[in-house]
Amino acid sequence: MFKRTATIALALAAIVGVTLAARPAGPWQDVLDQPASKSAFAERALINGLAHAGERIVAVGQRGHVLLSDDEGKTWRQAVVPASSDLVAVTFATPSEGWAVGHDGIVLHSKDGGTSWTRALDGRQIGALMVEHYKREAATFGDDKRAAALLQEAERFGAQGPENPFLDIAFENATTGYLVGAFGLILRTTDGGATWQPMLHAIDNPKALHLYAVRAIGGEVYIAGEQGLFLKLDRSGPGGGLFKAIELPYKGTLFGIVGTDRVLLAYGLRGTVLRSTDAGRSWETVPTGVPVGLTAASIDAKGRIVIASQAGHVLVSTDNGQSFALAKLDKPLPAAAVALAGPSTVVVGGPRGLAARALP
Repeated sequence: MFKRTATIALALAAIVGVTLAARPAGPWQDVLDQPASKSAFAERALINGLAHAGERIVAVGQRGHVLLSDDEGKTWRQAVVPASSDLVAVTFATPSEGWAVGHDGIVLHSKDGGTSWTRALDGRQIGALMVEHYKREAATFGDDKRAAALLQEAERFGAQGPENPFLDIAFENATTGYLVGAFGLILRTTDGGATWQPMLHAIDNPKALHLYAVRAIGGEVYIAGEQGLFLKLDRSGPGGGLFKAIELPYKGTLFGIVGTDRVLLAYGLRGTVLRSTDAGRSWETVPTGVPVGLTAASIDAKGRIVIASQAGHVLVSTDNGQSFALAKLDKPLPAAAVALAGPSTVVVGGPRGLAARALP
C-alpha cells in the first residue's frame, strides 16, 4: 500500500489541485479542531467542489472554506465551518440538507442550505467504527478467513488515524448515502447520516483502489476509481446490496460520473468520456478532442451537460452526451469543480478560486 502513496498524491493533485500551502504560524492545533478562518481571499483560494442547494451554489475548498452564492456566482460569502481540513466534495440531498467531505476523514453536515456546518464524522473515529463493526458482524460472513481479513483491513485504517481522505459523497434520497475515498474506503448511511457503516465487505475492489466518485443516477448507484474501476450497486445482494465491477473499454483512471435516467457518463484521464444508455451494461467512447484529464461535470434540469478539464477546457453537450462541443470562454480557468448556473453561465472552481463565465 505504501508504494502507492505517491500515486494518490499525484492523482489528488490532478483531481482537486491539492496544494502544499503553509498554514499560519503559531501554536499547533489539529485542523480537525480548528474552525475555518474567515478570509477576504477565500474565493481566490483553491476550490475543489461545487454543488447546488436549490438555487444557491455552494463551493468547498482549502482550509475548510465553504462559500455561498445566491446570484449565479457573481458574489460569494463565507459560511461558518467547525474545522479547517481541506474539503474535496460537497452535495445536497435536499435544498437544505448538505454534506461536505475531505482530508483527515472529515464529514460535515448542514441543515440550512450551507450557511452553517457541524461535524458528523472524522478520521479519528473511522478506524474504531470499522473495527467495532467487523468484530460484531464477523459471525455473519460464514467464512473465518474472510472475516479475519476484513478485521485486519479495518485495523489498518484505524492505525493510520485521520490519514485517508474522503473524496466524494452522494445521497440516493434524504436517508441513504455513500462515502468513498482513498484505498477503497467506503461507508454507507441509511438513517440520514446519524450513523455510518463500512462496506469493505460489499465492494468488488480486491486491490483497494482509490474511489474518486460516487453518484446516484436513474435509480442506480455507481462508483468510479483508478485503473478503470467502475462499480454498480447490485441491490439483490445481502445486507443492502453489493457494488459489483463493470468492465469498461478503458483502463485509465476515472475522476467522475454524471448523467440522467437516460444516459450515464464516466470521465477521466486523457480527455476520456465513456457513455452508456443501458445503465452500464454496454459502453461507447465519446470523442472530446481534449488531451488532458477531465475533472468535473455538471448537468441542469434540461439535460445540458458540461464537463471541464484541469487545463480549463469546458465541453458542452445538448444531445445526452452523444457529442461535446468546446465552449470558447473568456479567460478559461483550470477546473477542479464546475456548476451550471442559469441558462448562460457556468461557475468554475479550481486552483485559482472561483469564477463565473458566460457560455456562448
